Amino acid sequence: MKIVIDMRIYGPEPGGPGRYNQKLLENLIKIDTHNQYILLFKSKPDNLPHLPMNFSIKIVNIHWYSFKEQFILPFILNKIKPDLVHFTHFNVPLFYNKAFVVTIHDLIMTRFPSRKTSTLNKLFFVIKRLAYNITIKHAVKKSKNIIAISKFTAQDIIKYFKLDNKQAEKIKTIHNGVDFPVVENNIKANLPSKYLLYVGNAYPHKNLYFLIKAFKKFIISHPEYYLVLVGNKNYFYNKLKDYTNKLFDQQKEKVIFAGFVPDNKLASYYNQATAYVFPSLYEGFGLPPLEAMHFDTPVLSSDQSCMPEILGNAALYFDPKNKEDLLNKLEQIISGQDLRNKLTNTGQEQIKLYSWYKTAQEIQQLYKTID
Repeated sequence: MKIVIDMRIYGPEPGGPGRYNQKLLENLIKIDTHNQYILLFKSKPDNLPHLPMNFSIKIVNIHWYSFKEQFILPFILNKIKPDLVHFTHFNVPLFYNKAFVVTIHDLIMTRFPSRKTSTLNKLFFVIKRLAYNITIKHAVKKSKNIIAISKFTAQDIIKYFKLDNKQAEKIKTIHNGVDFPVVENNIKANLPSKYLLYVGNAYPHKNLYFLIKAFKKFIISHPEYYLVLVGNKNYFYNKLKDYTNKLFDQQKEKVIFAGFVPDNKLASYYNQATAYVFPSLYEGFGLPPLEAMHFDTPVLSSDQSCMPEILGNAALYFDPKNKEDLLNKLEQIISGQDLRNKLTNTGQEQIKLYSWYKTAQEIQQLYKTID
């Protein structure tokens, strides 16, 4: 079987299609010696693993979400004549009509269509929304199978694209795997002795304004605590920081904006934290809480979207629209050693459920079922 995998988004950043592609490839080469794979890249990655004889790469300098993707990429694929194409993101060319599977990570752009979630001006935002809606609808309707990275995402697809029972059968839930930052014993972050931690981006659906406002109330009775926010600096990160500085005024040092932290240092941020707090309104999978569990950090998580599915009984849940509920759960965490021990022990069992090797095995088995 000749299989093309679209790996134009490829890289080590935590979460998202880039990490998904990297880990899928690293594990497929361990388990599949029979199928012929052709991997599409924009350029050859520096961190590409050694490929066995049945894997080859093809450089296609076509940016995702571009006109060339719609018109030139189908031409290239038709020349290759694959038995199957795996698009690992929703951006399937409208003019490609041969057999393909698609991985859909989430429906964030469907669930949060406001301009507040974008830095584009009104015209470009409207154009992007229209292109997104057409493209993802095509991917859902025309695919042989859809890989959803959680049962929640699968149900979201069924709901928002109004799939009947027969159409819904082509959705296969295959959870992401998890790999964890490497601990370097000689690296210790210069952080306060007591702090709450958040790791992730600052996009609006992450609900960080809610967390900031709740924390301001929390430190009235617990002035010894700090809040540490780790994430890439961008428009949304900087906007949140400006808001926080104004809200806290003379106490703005209580919220530490750490910016991007590399994996070899990130471990110490988890290790030293009193608790990890995840207030997100929507996730397709949710990696950082699992990372926190790996480092024996108690997790407080939003009870929304896929989080109860992914985290199971290993997190203490709160309503991400109710500050009093979060404050109550924070009190339980910081005052209850037995609860913290229970959460960390359960967390160690929960993370064993997720493996990139298992993910690759399930995807390879899915390939076999497609005519």
